[in-house]
Amino acid sequence: QVQLAESGGGLVQAGGSLRLSCAASGGTFSSYAMGWFRQAPGKEREFVAAIRWNGVDTYYADSVKGRFTISRDNAKNTVYLQMNSLKPEDTAVYYCAARASIRGRIVTPDDMDYWGKGTLVTVSS
Repeated sequence: QVQLAESGGGLVQAGGSLRLSCAASGGTFSSYAMGWFRQAPGKEREFVAAIRWNGVDTYYADSVKGRFTISRDNAKNTVYLQMNSLKPEDTAVYYCAARASIRGRIVTPDDMDYWGKGTLVTVSS
């Protein structure tokens, strides 16, 4: 059973930066596609960014493109989300997710197989 644990959330002022980490255990991390999703109060969970097993192919929501960067370290079984130029509308619980396949779509919550419990990011104006 794959377990995912997010860390790095917190309170930051608009324009600031945070780096989220997600540590994976219990599976073959290097073969998984990994993604970050977020859910704001009263809204549905939405795609933020994703990365294939090779660390080369990355995907971003239009709302974060140019501000957020997803990366992974397969030796450490960890995926990261560097968030720069944060805006109040980025406030949400951020979830790490894994798809146990090297192929397939990875941009909707239904595409993913495993989930972390989430970490709260609050951006003040």
